[in-house]
Amino acid sequence: MAIYQRLRDMREDADLTQRQFAEIIGISMNHYGKYERGETDIPLDKAITIAKYYNVSLDYLAGLTNVKTVLSPSRSCTTYIINLFEHLSTQNKERIEERMLEMLERQRNEK
Repeated sequence: MAIYQRLRDMREDADLTQRQFAEIIGISMNHYGKYERGETDIPLDKAITIAKYYNVSLDYLAGLTNVKTVLSPSRSCTTYIINLFEHLSTQNKERIEERMLEMLERQRNEK
């Protein structure tokens, strides 16, 4: 998915118009529309502002990952790991579960 489509999807999911979101990030509606159409590159400072507003990573915004979660002091590591886990295939989830059970067993035996 192109960054431009992702921008539009996030804005629509937030029930915002282009005009409303342009005001939030401090640019004109016409200029923001160019971001969504891919006619203008998004400057890094605006990309950071957008990512912070939607609470997503710059990697997600750029389409490099489909994981929205940002690992930050305000989010627990557990939430981050669960979000990653949810994107795994069933087979990989089973592998993770097996490994975790092995680790817990080893931990109990060490005590």
